[in-house]
Amino acid sequence: MTCFLEGELSASERDPATARFRVIPVPLERTVSYGGGTGSGPDAILEASTELERLFRGKEPCAAGIATEAPVDCSGPLPEVMERIAARTGAAVAAGAVPVTLGGEHALSYGAVHGVARALGRPVGIVQIDAHADLRKAYQGERHSHASVMQLLAGEDGFRLAQYGVRALCQEEADRRTACKVISIDAEELVTGNIQSVTLPADFPQDIYVSFDVDGLDPAILPATGTPVPGGLGYYQALGIVQSALAGRNLAGFDVVELAPDTGSRMSDFTTAQITYALMSFAAEKAKMQH
Repeated sequence: MTCFLEGELSASERDPATARFRVIPVPLERTVSYGGGTGSGPDAILEASTELERLFRGKEPCAAGIATEAPVDCSGPLPEVMERIAARTGAAVAAGAVPVTLGGEHALSYGAVHGVARALGRPVGIVQIDAHADLRKAYQGERHSHASVMQLLAGEDGFRLAQYGVRALCQEEADRRTACKVISIDAEELVTGNIQSVTLPADFPQDIYVSFDVDGLDPAILPATGTPVPGGLGYYQALGIVQSALAGRNLAGFDVVELAPDTGSRMSDFTTAQITYALMSFAAEKAKMQH
């Protein structure tokens, strides 16, 4: 298995005992409802990461250490898979690291968020970049569907949720947004208004989990995803929204999901790897400020 930034990291930077980031591949592809291929996403991200530069915006986030773990076993009942994911992300947080979960389909966020929240023992707020609200209830009969993950987290489990970039949702999801007091600025408003930053309310949790579905970006930038939707966010815009949402808060963990690699082009794979490294840079910067 390829490691994140393989060939660029020293032995000490890859040491799991001291690494600031633990990369957790989750090749989950069980409930996709349109295009397939997300099970190959983690490997494609790791492979593309070997072409990244260490330097990002004048700093080297990898100097804090990046350890890449073995993939999570995604066989068996989905509730068991979610517990395996939660055990991994929880162990990372307990060790003082930031879990970086690579998908795979969006359903994995359920396990990843719960693992982080349990390990912290305090409220966690979710910041979601996505073309879809993922607030359907048991979509196509599956409780742990990729289209239901935020309904479980925000609707059933009470996590505070802020969504940015959505441009495909049904009335059920619109109603659930209201009922769950979900913060949202959808893609049309963000893109046509050229909005590059956001501010979370003061009562939003201090510990943030970022769930970055790559279909939140416009398909012209990242076409290799299961359900591409026109009118998406720009690359710098999406990163600016996440970075501004983190202002004054702690990035406790994140996932990057829904890459469905296209064997004819590596553009989407590399873009996803770069997004992953950018999110690491936001966490590394927070860690320096806190110290």
